[in-house]
Amino acid sequence: MKAVVMAGGAGSRLRPLTVGRPKPVVPIVNKPVIGHIRDLLVRHGFDHLIVTLHYLPEQVQSHLADNGDQNITIEYSIEDSPLGTAGSVKHVARRLDDTFLVISGDALTDIDLSAVVRWHKERKSKATIVLSRVKEPPEYGVVVTDQDGRVQRFQEKPSWSEVVSDTVNTGIYVLEPSVLDMIPADTPFDFSQDLFPRLLAAEEPMYGYVADGYWTDVGTLREYMQANADVLKGAVSGINLGTPYGGDIWTDGDVEIAPDAQLYGPIFLGRGVKIKGGVIIQGPVVIRSYSVVDDRAYVGNSIIWRNCYIGEMAEVRGAVICQGCDLKSKTAVYEGAVIGDRVHIGENAVIHAGVKIWPSKSVDAGANIRSSIIWGNQARRTLFTRFGVSGLVNVDLTPEFAAKLGAAYGSVLPKGATVTINRDVSRSARMLKRGIISGLPSAGISPLDTDAVPIPVARYYTAKRHAAGGIHVRISPYDSRVVDIRFFDGDGMNLSKSMERTIERVFFREDYRRVYLDDIGSIDHAPGVAEQYLSDYMRALNVAAIRNAEFQLVVDCANAPSSTILPRALTDLHASVVALNAQLDEQRMSILREEFNNGREQLRLITQTLNANLGVRLDVGGERLFVVDDQGRQVTEMHMAAAFAWLALRAHPGGVIAVPLNAPRVFERIAADSNGRIWRTRIDQADLMQCARDKDVLLAADGLGNIIFPSFHPTIDGLFAVAKLLEYLACEKVKLSEVVDRLPEFHRKDRRVNCPWEERGTLMRRLNEKFYSVRDPDSEAIQISVSEQEWVLITPNPDEPYLMVYAEGISERQADDMADEYAALVRSMLE
Repeated sequence: MKAVVMAGGAGSRLRPLTVGRPKPVVPIVNKPVIGHIRDLLVRHGFDHLIVTLHYLPEQVQSHLADNGDQNITIEYSIEDSPLGTAGSVKHVARRLDDTFLVISGDALTDIDLSAVVRWHKERKSKATIVLSRVKEPPEYGVVVTDQDGRVQRFQEKPSWSEVVSDTVNTGIYVLEPSVLDMIPADTPFDFSQDLFPRLLAAEEPMYGYVADGYWTDVGTLREYMQANADVLKGAVSGINLGTPYGGDIWTDGDVEIAPDAQLYGPIFLGRGVKIKGGVIIQGPVVIRSYSVVDDRAYVGNSIIWRNCYIGEMAEVRGAVICQGCDLKSKTAVYEGAVIGDRVHIGENAVIHAGVKIWPSKSVDAGANIRSSIIWGNQARRTLFTRFGVSGLVNVDLTPEFAAKLGAAYGSVLPKGATVTINRDVSRSARMLKRGIISGLPSAGISPLDTDAVPIPVARYYTAKRHAAGGIHVRISPYDSRVVDIRFFDGDGMNLSKSMERTIERVFFREDYRRVYLDDIGSIDHAPGVAEQYLSDYMRALNVAAIRNAEFQLVVDCANAPSSTILPRALTDLHASVVALNAQLDEQRMSILREEFNNGREQLRLITQTLNANLGVRLDVGGERLFVVDDQGRQVTEMHMAAAFAWLALRAHPGGVIAVPLNAPRVFERIAADSNGRIWRTRIDQADLMQCARDKDVLLAADGLGNIIFPSFHPTIDGLFAVAKLLEYLACEKVKLSEVVDRLPEFHRKDRRVNCPWEERGTLMRRLNEKFYSVRDPDSEAIQISVSEQEWVLITPNPDEPYLMVYAEGISERQADDMADEYAALVRSMLE
């Protein structure tokens, strides 16, 4: 049977609990209130839920996803503007083809829903309203029924002088689909004020079922406190509070309670809670996960959310302390006070009864607060781009932000794990790296500082060290105002999308794991990082062949950390090296694109003048490789990828080369000559690296200068690619210019088409429909085969509001024409 769960409310009367979160996700004891409703529905056999959302819908979705059940289907309906209770259900009417239940997602109840449904069907009712007897009916909508339960009249929040019954509307209804015909579509419409009076006037069978179970609206802070107490006292049936600890105390996982602490139930302690020496806790009390109550503090009749710290000799009496709060020693918070998320209260401060402090405020030590303090908003809503976490330094990315980001990343890793961290040589990266380092230990993670090394070295060392993950901080190569914070997994690979979403969820909820003194991570410097990398680097090469070739090279290290690695490696390979920009220079970690192009031209001229075998330049991270051949020609990055493929398959016929979908078909032609295979990946570095994990892959390349040799490490590594290129050339006894000249001709062009975010879904659907018969059904992008040698690929950019159109033709002009034609088509579909 289906149930519609109304979960669009903001819960304004519960502020500051609901500042930044919708009412349905406010926790009651051990889970969000909507979680309790979900459990109730499951217990009564409802296997299909339709959840209507409006205010901060992603938070409700996230909480329900975190507590998934394979035996239940959950759909969502998100309203752009509020449609009212009945209007919300009308909005999903096409999904309701049989008797269904409507229930509020922000109330607490244990009413026997199965009995309600049976009662409804026995009376052949069109609409059944579940009623509850309350002590203060003027706060609710009163429903008057006759002896058979048929509804006679409604009173919406009557005065005491008007009250004729104590049975009030709980917001739980059993309905037949036909009643939805009386609700206008896409119009604000209410059950109690609009629909039910119409049913009553039409004399449709409508009944009121007086339930005996527990029900509360949780509409006020007083009701919220009472609901938590009722759950702890067992007044709400069917709720599993976890593991009994004895004395009306329940725990949700491991807790630490000092032997001399005094606990008087009922009490709920979440996972990782620490109760220190001399603490007194007088129930009913809820202390949620990873909170710490320090020595000789007192907590009575209160609710403390996750990741809070209650300092030595502090007092919390009859209050709600929201997530991530710090109450320093000897603070006092009294009856009815509510402390919002992330509030810091200094030593000896007193928060008087009834005071409400909005989130992200600080109270000075010794302050005496008698009136409420309101808060301001948090602006940032997303974290990850293709380049990691990016933003303007000291605007988007501040030291405080970095510390929180470190804590968020640390919170999703196993406590006690090690994370490597490094940076470029800019002062911005240095500052933010230290901020991240300060956040990691707070979550029980030990940062291992590798100082300033190239990104490939950091990735390799992360995997070699068996760390849980890694972090690299750098300024953008083309904009010194922007910083990129890049994250690796334990293998040095880019994080998976699911891991990024997990970190984002922790960051925006500020749901950090905060460990106590004994578990704080240690900060260490990594020994011998470069030596470890270079030692394994050499073992992965045919050193003798390279040394015998006695290459002459011009190497531009871009004034970056690569200058500490690559010249050493090439010297050990007996290459004669002319090093350019080999000194570290923090002012050159980011340069204008024009300056970068000028540098490539200078490399070309010097290579040509010196008759060197190769000229190579690395980007500042040591990942992307740019090459000048022995004829003094700049080799495009796509031609270089093709040259690498040709050389790799000559050395290992029958092997696999991985390239992205937008790479030209020249790779298939190269592979055919050596009985090789080409694997196509998404246009995404992470996907390319994941593909490179396969043991059959010789080489992965994206045509942008990023090269992967899985035999050494399945991550992008320009440093190793230089040496591997020398090995191939030496073993094949061929010059790079000869390889480039042997490559089959190819012509690929691209165009950018701006597209607003809100139009992308519609545009992609239209493109899929238009090209359904000619597109590749296995491709996520719109991939169109025009002829055997010609194709077009249309794909949205993941970070910016535009689409890319790639086209390969049999000639330069044909590729240009096709790119222009399909770009114009996309623009016309937008218009």
